[in-house]
Amino acid sequence: MKILLCSYWFFPSFGGVETVSKILAEEFTRAGATVTVITETPAGAEEQTGLGYTVVRRPSRKQLLELAKQSDVILQNMISLRFMAAVILSGKPIFILHQSWMRRHSGKRGPENYAKLFFTYLCRNISISHAIADSLPKKSTIIGNPFEAAEFDTLRTQPKDRDIVFMGRLVSDKGCDLLLTALAQLKTRGLRPSVTIIGDGPEAAPLKAAAGDLSIADQIEFAGAMREGRGELVARHKVMVVPSTWAEPFGIVALEGIASGCALVASANGGLKDSAGPCGLFFPNGDAAALAAALQRVLEEPGLREELVSRGPEHLETFQPANVAGRFLTLFRSVIPARVH
Repeated sequence: MKILLCSYWFFPSFGGVETVSKILAEEFTRAGATVTVITETPAGAEEQTGLGYTVVRRPSRKQLLELAKQSDVILQNMISLRFMAAVILSGKPIFILHQSWMRRHSGKRGPENYAKLFFTYLCRNISISHAIADSLPKKSTIIGNPFEAAEFDTLRTQPKDRDIVFMGRLVSDKGCDLLLTALAQLKTRGLRPSVTIIGDGPEAAPLKAAAGDLSIADQIEFAGAMREGRGELVARHKVMVVPSTWAEPFGIVALEGIASGCALVASANGGLKDSAGPCGLFFPNGDAAALAAALQRVLEEPGLREELVSRGPEHLETFQPANVAGRFLTLFRSVIPARVH
């Protein structure tokens, strides 16, 4: 089977889409497929070799169409209108993997969103969560994102010497300021949990200032951004909090927390209920009091925390890279001739 994987962002760029595309390219190749990745991301200082699959960076429109014609099936990881306008002419089966909401950050749709919605009627659709599937006009298959399981394989039983960890970009949507407000509320009840904040972004300085203003700075360690070794740090914590104020489409970070042996506390709207599943407590987005109450429960009730953690291994099976890739390959085989399976 020849698979053309279209990923506007890819390694060495770092983010959720890039990580998922890299995992899928590796797993498709491991399963015996011939994989070509096309991307707009330029190569780093040194291009990787020995990948087992081909990466074509910044292809021309002619190259796009030729690569599409040579493939048996095309997977578009999020819609790129430039890529789609070319590959749609190939006549090959195209799957769109929907990673986020089909609207602007304001919540409204612009011309580019309507153009992308048009392609959902011409292609087969896959959504990363029930929430994303419900937001689309066309029916889609739900396949949750994979996570980098190998990094967390041996961490579940690591001793827990810290209480709460947050991991994500320090931007307003991720709700780290909400976490600080909840911690200040817990302090008035005599609870002073230790907290590690992993990540960086434009809100880093304001958050550090807010921690000082709320008199909770001594409880918090700002660890900065981490691309490697984050699993070992996460695994030292009893609880991971994902307090996003916007509706997260999915939340790979929740899978990483579960794999590290953490109980989850997460905001309820969006796709976090898919990723955290039975391993977490949920609170209404933006509600600091409800977040504080959930954190208090999971910190003060070790039996509850142990029960949430114990559900992790079974839940994570669905999101193991090989299992996720297998579901994609089953879909691909259903639309291409048997001779190329």
